[in-house]
Amino acid sequence: MNDDTPPVPRIDPWTMLRELTPARVALGRTGASLPTHEILRFGHAHSLARDAVHATLDVQALRRDLAVLDCDLTEVRSAAEGRTAYLRRPDLGRRLSDESRISLDAKRASGSDLVIVVADGLSATAVHANAAALLDLLVPAIRRKGWSLGPIVVATQARVALGDEVGAALDARMVLVLIGERPGLSSPDSLGAYLTFGPKPGRRDNERNCVSNIRGGGLVPPRAARAILWLIEEAFRRGETGVALKDESVDIAIEGASPHLPSLP
Repeated sequence: MNDDTPPVPRIDPWTMLRELTPARVALGRTGASLPTHEILRFGHAHSLARDAVHATLDVQALRRDLAVLDCDLTEVRSAAEGRTAYLRRPDLGRRLSDESRISLDAKRASGSDLVIVVADGLSATAVHANAAALLDLLVPAIRRKGWSLGPIVVATQARVALGDEVGAALDARMVLVLIGERPGLSSPDSLGAYLTFGPKPGRRDNERNCVSNIRGGGLVPPRAARAILWLIEEAFRRGETGVALKDESVDIAIEGASPHLPSLP
């Protein structure tokens, strides 16, 4: 008697693992080498990362994206003259150019609770993909909290620490820097958010809080906004940011987001 029952296909556990992570696992092989399609995928991902590092921030497009927020926008640049200098001299990206310092001094006025810096960093691609969506959530929530908001400062050729000098120049109690993070092979569009209480030149990295990997395939803007708002509120309450302030946030309802943004989970 013949058994016509079809064999049960064997499930490859490596295939299941690939569905759980964007990491390059279980790539297979052709002889002693990777399959051609995997080599091509790697080359494409590497090209996207390189392009993100060298991309130029379109400041005018960013201004159009942020116009709905009805905020005062101002532009600054670091002391790095061009992208090559920026990549080779990280220290120059942490300092304002002389012209930008003079421009900010003229806007000092009476100070504010918070200044937001939107910086190209190492991925202008990340800024264009995520900054407007995040700010569309954050800015209305900040206003409802009653915190005074200084101008949104768009910074080019900028490193995270440039925010310290910007915050000090504008006499802000705290600075929030939204900056393109170093691209990875699976995330050329990742945005980072860095909070520093009492900004001034010379602040160390352990005096900041960071919310990282803000992007569609990582920490989506609504969840990132919740974490950032919680950190801002706690930083004002405690009078500090950094290693002493751990993210213990719970879900915070953010109302009034623009209708084109996804609803909060």
